[in-house]
Parts: sequence; C-alpha cells; structure tokens
Amino acid sequence: MISYPSILLTVGLAIAPAIDTALAVEPQLIVEDNDFMGPGGTNIQSAMMLIGNSDVHVLGFTVVTGDGWRDEEAAHLLRFLEIAKRTDIPVVPGALVPLVNSRPRMLVWEKSYGEVLWKGAWGEVTPTGKPAHPTEPFKVPPQAEGAPTIKAGGIAADFLIEQVHRYPHEVTILAAGPLTNIALAIRLDPAFATLAKELVFNGALIGTSLNLSDAGSKSLFAYDFNIRFDPEAAHIVLTAPWRKITAVGDVTLDTMMTPQLIERLASKDTPVTRYLKTYAVHLPLWDELTAAIAVDPSLVTEHAEVFMDVNTDHGADYGTVHIWPDNLAPHLGEQKVSIVQRANIDRFMEEFIQAAQSSVRQ
Repeated sequence: MISYPSILLTVGLAIAPAIDTALAVEPQLIVEDNDFMGPGGTNIQSAMMLIGNSDVHVLGFTVVTGDGWRDEEAAHLLRFLEIAKRTDIPVVPGALVPLVNSRPRMLVWEKSYGEVLWKGAWGEVTPTGKPAHPTEPFKVPPQAEGAPTIKAGGIAADFLIEQVHRYPHEVTILAAGPLTNIALAIRLDPAFATLAKELVFNGALIGTSLNLSDAGSKSLFAYDFNIRFDPEAAHIVLTAPWRKITAVGDVTLDTMMTPQLIERLASKDTPVTRYLKTYAVHLPLWDELTAAIAVDPSLVTEHAEVFMDVNTDHGADYGTVHIWPDNLAPHLGEQKVSIVQRANIDRFMEEFIQAAQSSVRQ
C-alpha cells in the first residue's frame, strides 16, 4: 500500500517542472523613445542597456528630433543595430519638430534671456564638435560608421499606441530625448498613458540653472535639454494619467564615460565594443543610467515623490521644471513623479559593461 505522503511526494515531483515553467519570469517589455544621435554617445549607448539584457524584450525604438535631426538620428541607430546584429527590432521615425518651439523662437528667446548652451539639431556643431546643419532637417550627411542598409518605417505615435493596446499595463515607455512623440501619442489616444505600465524619462534637472558659464564644473551638464527643446510636449506628458512616472535627472551627473571605462568595455572584443572604443564620447552616461533604472529599479537608493509640471510661458522661465509637495501643488493635472536622487552607480557601471559586451546577437 502506498502511503499518502508518498503519493503527495510523487505528485509533487511530477508537477514541479510545470510549476517552474509557469513561474518563469517573462521578459520586460520596453519601447525606447530617444533622439538617437551618433555614432556613439549617450543616445545610442542607452540601447545597449536593453539589447544586451536577456530579461528585456525591446518592442521597438522610436526616434524624435533632439540632439540631431530625426532622419540622421534614425540612420545612426539603424547602422548600430546592424553592427549589433539586431535588425529584428523596429525603428520607427517620429516628430521632426517640436509641437510649438522652433529655432527662430529659440533665437528670439536668446536675445532677451541669454544663450541656450546646447541647441541640439538647431545648433552649429554636433556633440563631437563637427559642423551641423541646423536649417536642413532632412539632410543625412555621410556617416563615419557607414550607412545602414535597412530602413526605418511607420509613425512613432501610432507605434507607441499600438504597443500599449497589444500589451496593456505591461509596456515600459523609456523616454530619453524630448517628449514630442510621447505627447503626440497622448493627444491621439487619451487611453495611452493609462494603458502603459510606466514612464521612465531622462530630464527634470531640478537642482541646477538654465544658464551655466563655469566650464570647469560638472553642473555644465545640467542644462535640461530634453525638457527645454519641447516644453509644451513635456507639459502634456507630465499632466497625463500615468500609472507611474520616474524622472532620472541630476543623478546622471554622477556618471562619466572615461578612458578607463572605455578600456574596460573593450576588454571583451565584439563588434559593439569596437564601435564603443571608436565612437564613445567623454560625457555623462545620461541615457544609459535612465535605461538601466527602467530595467532595474533596484538601482535607485533614494528618491523623492513630488508633483511636477513645466512652465510653458514664453518668458525667462520657459521650459523650466516646477515641482511641489502635495499640499502646495496646483492640482491642475500635474502628476506624482518619483525623482531619482541617488543610485548605486558602481553596480550600474558593472551592469552597463556587461550589457554592452553582450549586445551582439550570436
């Protein structure tokens, strides 16, 4: 006769594999929206945090004008994905210009209130100091890393809406550039924000000034370009009913792409690490840390919960982020935002190295 404990043990062993399979962690679903200027640099390098992580499924990359013009950015991203052998991931072009702001408006603003330090696509030079093309939005100059053979397609706002409807409450929207595409998705589909899992964005540098002159201070990097380039879009995004919003801003200034880090990245020879060694720019890892926190929230060691909005009046404060505690907030639609104040930078660096070295599909 078989005792009950023996029966239970046998049944337990029989169903254990099924239980393990059922409890397997599903990959995290992410769409990254960014101004993917390249080659190298923080925009492109943020993609490595996603494609180099087996626990992440990148549904697509959506491209917005910011640090460069949209079409040139898309070309750099497409070529990087070819190098990483990840041409399976869609690249979807989005907004060519901000909702209201423009280069002429910016130039007029400068006459009254002072120089805009980083002008992105509207500036005269690229992040590496090469001549830019501020009045030629459709120009795609020859690329140092070579031209891509694949193409982008679709409309970013439509793609974003499609993904959150396909996977309701499962898709993290990672926004590391101006928020124009995200705002357009919100305006096209009022359910968009509520259907997303969360928004993690790079921006809201609340502890620093718009006009900075001390080139020897790390606060030089505190000009909040992502918000200032399209303040109206940022206002729309920050007043939409997201389930959760995380802002990664000042904490990114604790990071830097140094020669030592580049050597560590290149210690494993792959097409991606060779790309990094050739094109990495010695600047903070703004977008990389934002992407890392979207993937691994446990990197955050200190945060503050506040209400947040953006000033859209066309005066000296245009594009400035405003925050309030609950008892002082206007409550005119602004949402609660978790501002990352401190993060485990050492662990982030290790995760970045590992992801970068694992970014090439075998």
